[in-house]
Amino acid sequence: MSDDVKRTGMIGLGAMGLQMARHMAAKGYTVAGYDVLAEAAARAKEHGVKICGSAADVGDHAEVVIVMVATDEQVRDVVLKSGLLDRLARNSVICIASSVSPELCRELEVAAARKGIGILDTPVVLGQEAANNGTLTVYVGGADAAFARAQPVLAAFGRQVLHLGACGNGQIAKTINNLLLWACMAANFEALGLAKKLGADIPRLVAALGQGSGANWSLSRWGKSTGKWSEKDMDVALELAQDARTPMPLAGLVDQLMKQISQDKMKALLS
Repeated sequence: MSDDVKRTGMIGLGAMGLQMARHMAAKGYTVAGYDVLAEAAARAKEHGVKICGSAADVGDHAEVVIVMVATDEQVRDVVLKSGLLDRLARNSVICIASSVSPELCRELEVAAARKGIGILDTPVVLGQEAANNGTLTVYVGGADAAFARAQPVLAAFGRQVLHLGACGNGQIAKTINNLLLWACMAANFEALGLAKKLGADIPRLVAALGQGSGANWSLSRWGKSTGKWSEKDMDVALELAQDARTPMPLAGLVDQLMKQISQDKMKALLS
């Protein structure tokens, strides 16, 4: 554990946040937590998380705070409207693990800097299983000093903690990663659908394809990946592309294809 940071916080104790907090506690950090849902807070308490009455209260007990809520607006509320910035000590770091706009992260970095507090964007990939196992990949954007302070905490639940440059670059990496993921998932679904109609044994075929040049992460987990956040992820990617005036015809097609794919349909190909 870092000699500098021993007190941590987690705001958002849902499926992902709970597991991240659990791993932080297991690695010897004290973890103060908050969630708007009492049931989520109660579950986290069973794993050694000290439950606070508000997001701002977490600031009294933490030097590095992870924020894992659902939307840009919720992140903005936690950081700018809850009072958290007023309760954190100088040189504390807030890590935005939620998948949000890079521009929002940069906006929050400027606001937090006025209080002497660092902001990192730290979205995670590889899904719920990796969160459960403490083997997430964490993409990080932000200042070197803030990264150095927070990195040991992030490593409590991240097998790979990758610093990619200035604030916002973590979110960009997450968006591009997921853009490629959904493209692979849509291609896999179409190709395996054809293979099934041709009479192939799909589980054997999936195993065989994993040893060929068509191998990809989505295919290796076929039937396990849910595609749960594809619509949100595609919306973010296409909005960023529009703002950058960059044509993304393949991404637009993937967006439409993913709307037709469900976990049940993916599993049905295996039966």
